Amino acid sequence: MRILHLLVIGILVFAAAYVYRIKMESTVRTERVLRLHADIREQRDAIAALRAEWTRLDAPLRLQGLVERHLPLKPVTATQYDSLKNLPERPARLVQPGDPDPIGSMISAVEAVAAGAPANGAPSNGAAANNAAATGPDTTGSVAAPDQTSAATSASTPPAASEPEDDAQ
Repeated sequence: MRILHLLVIGILVFAAAYVYRIKMESTVRTERVLRLHADIREQRDAIAALRAEWTRLDAPLRLQGLVERHLPLKPVTATQYDSLKNLPERPARLVQPGDPDPIGSMISAVEAVAAGAPANGAPSNGAAANNAAATGPDTTGSVAAPDQTSAATSASTPPAASEPEDDAQ
């Protein structure tokens, strides 16, 4: 019987502690809700004050006074507009209708050269590389010129400007 009494007393103490914890949690949450309501009230008051200030700053009579005081504006008159005959002529077209697109032609030429390039992108022999170095780069960037382009460039340059192939090896 004594054990039963101790067990019941233990359960009652545990239940009292649990109820006390629930009460404290509800008190903390109630205080938090009250703080949030106070913050909301403060924010609404601040919004109302800002709206009142905006209304005062945006008043048409106040704005009209500021414009007259700070901007030297004059009313628009009909003589300020000009007729269409006094406009300058349209500039000449650089590309006539029906002519091929010059940028599209450049892109097609670059794509055609890139399609004929070797797999590794470098010249196949040392002589072509020296000829390309002597005549200058055919392209910009880090991609080496293909064999056909370097051969065409070395053939189109005068003989005095290019190095002979025998000296290059």
